[in-house]
Amino acid sequence: MQTELIKLAHEKGHFSSAKTEEIVKTRIFIPNLSKQVQNVIINCVSCILANKKCGKKEGFLNPIPKEDVPLSTYHVDFIGPLPSTNKRYQHILTIIDAFTKFTWLYPVKSPTLEDALDKLKLQQKTFGNPKRIITDKGSPFNSKGFDDYCTEEKSQNLQITTGVPRGNGQVERIHRTLIPVLTKLSIDDPTKWYKFVDRLQRILNSTSNRSTKWSPFELLTGVTMRNKEDLYLRNLLMEEMVEELQEQRNQLRQDAKRNIQKIQAENKRTYDRKRKKAPMYQKGDLVAIQRTQFGSGLKLRPKFLGPYKVIEVKP
Repeated sequence: MQTELIKLAHEKGHFSSAKTEEIVKTRIFIPNLSKQVQNVIINCVSCILANKKCGKKEGFLNPIPKEDVPLSTYHVDFIGPLPSTNKRYQHILTIIDAFTKFTWLYPVKSPTLEDALDKLKLQQKTFGNPKRIITDKGSPFNSKGFDDYCTEEKSQNLQITTGVPRGNGQVERIHRTLIPVLTKLSIDDPTKWYKFVDRLQRILNSTSNRSTKWSPFELLTGVTMRNKEDLYLRNLLMEEMVEELQEQRNQLRQDAKRNIQKIQAENKRTYDRKRKKAPMYQKGDLVAIQRTQFGSGLKLRPKFLGPYKVIEVKP
């Protein structure tokens, strides 16, 4: 009975705890009122869906374990649409090797399964197949055709959660760099952006990476990239023996692995300071899902969707 009275008072305007208590006190005395009001508000479906959650967010950062060899894990994603070129390119397919951070940028006409498979098969001719391909749940990757390709080539496809782009953070970071740089390079004619993609890819792969402290090209090949802008560099490939090259390459990769683990540990500590442990949901629980897309005219929409009933809990 007391709970129902508190609910009636709260639902007059879905007020805060203090306001709800004030309304109840003017009509009836209820022992431990503050605690009961808080319990009612915590379980109010309308408030759960409409209010923005404050304080620490749930869920800690779980970095994807990295292999200590190149070309084992690919991060793959499309970026676009960009201004259409005379060849009708409007998107870029980005492929990043998770260990060396080596980046391949492929201008494509559209973000389709056919374009994705075409470029992955092009990679395959030179580098073989990775063990894992990390993608989002976009239609090219969340399709039977892509599943069939991964099964046939014995590559595991790991798909990140919808609305959580940090799950594929490596390509997201590259894309945040790519767009402003291409904008500046093609400022006189935005439709000519594709002419600078090769140059940008070369710069990305010959510049030292924050995580590894080495350039992606060095980690992949064992030598420094010889650019036309850097003619003073010695031609290491002509002077070094194969054994020495292999030894240097192995040492670079071990150093890179330690640097990656160090950066991941730092990122996890920083990220987890503002997080808390996620609840362990059980079958039959009612949950609300945070809305991740807000467009024109959606500001008054609830911040959460639901409630939904949990029908299965995966390990």
